[in-house]
Amino acid sequence: MDIKKILSKCDHTLLLQGSTMGEIKDLIDDAIRYQTASVCIPPCYVREAKEYAGSKMKICTVIGFPNGNMTTAVKVFETEDAIKNGADEIDMVINIGMLKAKEYDYVLDEIKEIKKVCGDRILKVIVETCLLDEKEKIKMCGIVTQAGADYIKTSTGFSTNGATFKDVELFAEHIGENVKIKAAGGITSLEDAERFIELGADRLGTSRVVKLVKAMGDEK
Repeated sequence: MDIKKILSKCDHTLLLQGSTMGEIKDLIDDAIRYQTASVCIPPCYVREAKEYAGSKMKICTVIGFPNGNMTTAVKVFETEDAIKNGADEIDMVINIGMLKAKEYDYVLDEIKEIKKVCGDRILKVIVETCLLDEKEKIKMCGIVTQAGADYIKTSTGFSTNGATFKDVELFAEHIGENVKIKAAGGITSLEDAERFIELGADRLGTSRVVKLVKAMGDEK
């Protein structure tokens, strides 16, 4: 697979707790240079990042991150604030405890509320697959589809595991036709990135793919 195609599907990501605006600017510079789909960054940097990137790069940020167990009102406020500050795309974490308690209407309504705020902006729903059993993963495919979100996303990258080929295959089998897949967390090679895309992932959340491509350039 062409490297440019892989890069075009990457949300170039920096969400570490100690991340600085200087590092975010470097991230944006690399994203623009390598033409990734977006940069995915902490909410506190969205305004300055948007001013810095302008129209050259889409700014994605995270909501309810990484645990997802804030109230819906807090997540809605976070989303409104992020959009006001210039966010182009939103990645939200579901309330995993509510899913496990089978409070499916709660999980569905929360996603709907956030999608309402997003409007035409892309909403990706992080379900944290490593904490779910297969039935819960399949249930979330249905809920994300019903809620009208744009993507189902595997992982935050802050839990016990990230994306797996098996989970992306499972999503591809059970999501609705208008929902896409984002694989995130633990994508460590271009071969893995290519495989996730082949299995049905339309986006990859990764901090490493651009670094790998840069290293290849340095070796030439």
